[in-house]
Amino acid sequence: MLQPQTAALRNSSTVTEFVLVGFEQSSPSTRALLFTLFLALYSLAMAMNGLIIFITWTDPRLNSPMYFFLGHLSFLDICFITTTIPQMLIHLVTKNHTVSFVSCMTQMYLVFFVGVAECILLAFMAYDRYVAICHPLNYAQIMSHQVCVRLVCSSWIFGMVNGIFLEYMSFRNPFCKDNHIENFFCEAPIVIALSCGDPQFSMKLIFLDAIVVLLSPMVLIVTSYARILASILSRASSSGRGKTFSTCASHLTVVIFFYTSAMFSYMNPRSTHGPDKDKPFSLLYTIITPMCNPIIYSFRNKEMKGAMGRALGRGNLAQAESA
Repeated sequence: MLQPQTAALRNSSTVTEFVLVGFEQSSPSTRALLFTLFLALYSLAMAMNGLIIFITWTDPRLNSPMYFFLGHLSFLDICFITTTIPQMLIHLVTKNHTVSFVSCMTQMYLVFFVGVAECILLAFMAYDRYVAICHPLNYAQIMSHQVCVRLVCSSWIFGMVNGIFLEYMSFRNPFCKDNHIENFFCEAPIVIALSCGDPQFSMKLIFLDAIVVLLSPMVLIVTSYARILASILSRASSSGRGKTFSTCASHLTVVIFFYTSAMFSYMNPRSTHGPDKDKPFSLLYTIITPMCNPIIYSFRNKEMKGAMGRALGRGNLAQAESA
């Protein structure tokens, strides 16, 4: 004999699409303003990250592990921001805010995949700074090109595998309740809360996964910078300290932006969430952080400024010659 809850689930209709509420309750003028703002931010993020990818992969003066990792970070940022923002821009100017079940699943998987890969890559970047500052004589040997490639590949592979697990846990239960998602993209905690049955098991496993995925790299980051700080304070030269602090400040700023928003979204109880809280943090890690990453690295790094100047100078020269 079927249990009452199981029978109810089987007899209920199956959700085939979701409605992304997003900003549909805002006035037309507000949506137009948001469209203009987010389009400008998206364009800036794409242009800045694209420029960083170009110069880190073509400028021989940036042939070092730090810029190798930075180029891959910018590529992940482009993937991450393109997964969510174009859809939001379309929904800001159209009345149809529905997405298919498969589209929602695909978007969530890409967010998991790229987000986890970026989380791990940021930890490897902290380790790179630790080796460069604390073991400068052995830096080239420890952080060889083969090692850097393996580290980047491992971050991508772990993101891919972990994304499959998180995707399964998010959609293991049937969906037969309300299909309105109170956000501008398919964010896992909100989608799971709409599933039938008891979503607590899935939420607990995703919470545990977030602890491992977020806190394990955080331990590596904190350990790396603790040793860097000890090395810096032991130096007598204040100018050397300033240069080292400047090199690490960009990465630390990016880490704080990314981890703060991710921890709020995936490590807080759902009772503390709500549309007014979810959307600002979702915007922080889906568009603000990918846009700020290249700006932070560019403004605080003389080598990056010089490489960007050379790249833009070559582009202006090529335009002048073609004219």
